[in-house]
Amino acid sequence: MYLENNNKRNYYDVLIVGSGAAGLALALKLPANLQIAILSKNTLSESSTYYAQGGIAAPVAYTDSVKQHAQDTISAGAGLCNEETVQHVIESGRASIEWLIQQGVNFTGRTSKSKTHGLHLNQEGGHSQRRIVHVADTTGKTLHTTLLNQLMRKKNVTCLDNCMVVDLISKSNDGVSKKCIGAYIRRSKNATIETISAKCTVLATGGASKVYLYTSNPDSSSGDGIAMGWRAGCRVANMEFIQFHPTCLYHSSEKSFLISEAVRGEGAKLVLNDGNEFLHKFDSRGVLAPRDIVARAIDHEMKRLGLECVYLDVSHKKRKFIL
Repeated sequence: MYLENNNKRNYYDVLIVGSGAAGLALALKLPANLQIAILSKNTLSESSTYYAQGGIAAPVAYTDSVKQHAQDTISAGAGLCNEETVQHVIESGRASIEWLIQQGVNFTGRTSKSKTHGLHLNQEGGHSQRRIVHVADTTGKTLHTTLLNQLMRKKNVTCLDNCMVVDLISKSNDGVSKKCIGAYIRRSKNATIETISAKCTVLATGGASKVYLYTSNPDSSSGDGIAMGWRAGCRVANMEFIQFHPTCLYHSSEKSFLISEAVRGEGAKLVLNDGNEFLHKFDSRGVLAPRDIVARAIDHEMKRLGLECVYLDVSHKKRKFIL
């Protein structure tokens, strides 16, 4: 892999905008005879992937199945999921975990002889059983670092960090249809605008959660990739679906950060300032209800009682278990 200061070419076979798991995995899977550029508007590690803690849901346990996982997913999606997409993603789950293991991701519980069997599985909301494959509580960081290290070995990949894509470049031969032929980028270090041409451009830029004041996503999740796609003629749908992580550490003056959903999965309770639980009033699954239900319940109780926060209580667990 070449860093931008060692490679000045401005034409590539594939231009990947975004350096999270999607962009890095694609670069690793593309043929070695292609010249590939990966753009990151910040440092290469600044992505939603890097900050993810809990893990990856996949039906790898003997007691689990694609059918059961799909049913849980559709239920958690309140019936609004595209069932064909759900089926495809979950059917690919085991193979995706095995591919990550091949890249060097050492999931918790794995031995040198095992693949997906023997892995330690966490429980999380919306799932009827344990199926969260994880690396302690730093899954995203480990996954991202491992994939990036694999890319270091690729001589056909160039990583351009601190480069903001201003807009995609497209042309039309018939006056109707458009074809993307590259992008204009702005280098943060010297504020210069450059042109990168590519046969194929891939948007792997993540979501738009930072349109909200409070989110566990990093500041880079600002939706600019979606906007660029729209301007270039891509179809955009379902923008009303923004996922909120239900539990973040609250501090009156410091920036909040995510508390893994695995904490609730392992028995933590959500309580009001008087110590009383409240999730059971909203869903029979309690703290293991899907994220949207838990987030709305927290919001409802805070507004109803005028609270600044609610509390995640794990004090009933033994110290050894927590540590």
